[in-house]
Amino acid sequence: MLVDDSSGDLRRHWLDALVEDIARCRSRGQEVLIVSSGAVAVGRRHLGLTGRSLKLEEKQAAAASGQIRLAHAYQEALGKHGIAVAQILLTPEDTEERRRHLNARATIEQLLALGAVPVINENDTVATQEIRFGDNDRLAARVAQMISADTLVLLSDIDGLYTADPRRDPAARHIPEVRELSSSIEAMAGDAPVGYSSGGMVTKLVAARICMGAGCRMAIAKGEALHPLRAIEDDARVTWFLPSAEPRTARKRWIASTLNPLGALIVDAGAVAALRRGTSLLPAGVTDVEGQFDRGDAVAVKTTEGGEIARGLSAYSSTDARAIAGHKSGEIETILGYRGRDEMIHRDNLVVT
Repeated sequence: MLVDDSSGDLRRHWLDALVEDIARCRSRGQEVLIVSSGAVAVGRRHLGLTGRSLKLEEKQAAAASGQIRLAHAYQEALGKHGIAVAQILLTPEDTEERRRHLNARATIEQLLALGAVPVINENDTVATQEIRFGDNDRLAARVAQMISADTLVLLSDIDGLYTADPRRDPAARHIPEVRELSSSIEAMAGDAPVGYSSGGMVTKLVAARICMGAGCRMAIAKGEALHPLRAIEDDARVTWFLPSAEPRTARKRWIASTLNPLGALIVDAGAVAALRRGTSLLPAGVTDVEGQFDRGDAVAVKTTEGGEIARGLSAYSSTDARAIAGHKSGEIETILGYRGRDEMIHRDNLVVT
């Protein structure tokens, strides 16, 4: 939608209309992130690489050139509404490896807190064919999962899921709502695209599975026309994938039941009472540290008697946790030589067991 496939030019009128929709969402207090494609398409035209298939290094060169132009286009369009923009380039490891996941999540959350709109794309300049996401559907779903988003909208050339390919089967029926990704639903996507790297309904259902598992609802909507988000609000035909749990609930469930603790933080009675009230775990309440773990690893939280009361993702390695245990948050920078998080475990990364 953003890039004209025939010329490789940016469709700036479409982008301006999308940004108007985004500005309206923000005026209602909604936080918005954009996962954008088009860097290779824009860059290949600028570098004279049109008219033929590209080798991997040529795609990466085109992405390096195109990413600058895309970022500038978003900056210009959002700037008309007084909205700051920030570009983030991600690889699969940034969303799947826990420490990098936490870094990326913290950066995005800080940008949102500062009122900026993060524009995210796969880092095509360093990714390889073997490890890259290959399509923005799955990238968008991983980002939604990472930040505990409540809604993901995939703008496509089709207005949702059908019982069969509507371009080939005139009897295909539109599916307005999906609450479970059964085998019969997955069969409606048809065959995967060649190489399984060019999107299509198959990868949209992969994205839906990621989102639903994370408690995030997802819509497949037609995005070619102007003001695609406003069209959804005006009851345009889409397919909604609706999870059974909210994002926070799904994330807490993942921490509590999926991750194996690599160590433990022993806490005093005051910290126990605070955690049961729903607060974060501060260094001042930690009396001892057990085991060896890195930042982002799962740890148990135990009382001085040895009973487990919570689990969470530690904001510090075991070495640093030992150094700051029992100290106030304001002393962390003096002790460690850098300013980390005020919390040993933030409440969003902690579940009382």
